[in-house]
Amino acid sequence: MTADLGEQVTDAELVAQYRRNSDRFTEVHDRYFRDIYLYVAGRLDTQAAEDIAAETFLLAFDQRDRFDPARGGLRPWLFGIATNLVARHRRKEARHYRALSRMAPEPAAEGPENSVVTSVSAQRMQPRLAQALATLSKGERDVLLLVALGQLGYDEVAQALGISPGTVGSRLSRARAKFHAIIDKESVHG
Repeated sequence: MTADLGEQVTDAELVAQYRRNSDRFTEVHDRYFRDIYLYVAGRLDTQAAEDIAAETFLLAFDQRDRFDPARGGLRPWLFGIATNLVARHRRKEARHYRALSRMAPEPAAEGPENSVVTSVSAQRMQPRLAQALATLSKGERDVLLLVALGQLGYDEVAQALGISPGTVGSRLSRARAKFHAIIDKESVHG
């Protein structure tokens, strides 16, 4: 009865509880929805993020008996589901990044000197970042965005995608090399 003491139950305890009582799955949603939403919002637009995050938990609920704690944690399992759902939108995502790469930066807003410099740099980089993301393979983009947006570690990314940690490292290395080729120091500093 860890929850009665005001302490958060572990994922393993939560899984055991929601298998006995499906109403406990609400706690899974409450615990991880924000992380999943932010990850998907970073990959797609906010409306798609709401839809995909909700669909992630719907699928997770429907497949809750298929979750195997011996294969990894609950959080990576949910990120894996979300990543698979994002993959359904892959062509739309790639078109989105290509369109962003063609956009001209908007004029910087007025404000303190530091915020103007930051804003100008960010606006100048947006098309290059989008172009770089569009050049990545599906696997490279998934790994990079799970690390950058989902803030997952190598082992969690490996669990989410069903690949080895070594594959995570090599995909991340290739993604970084491609980014470096497109985004050089000169483009950052103008």
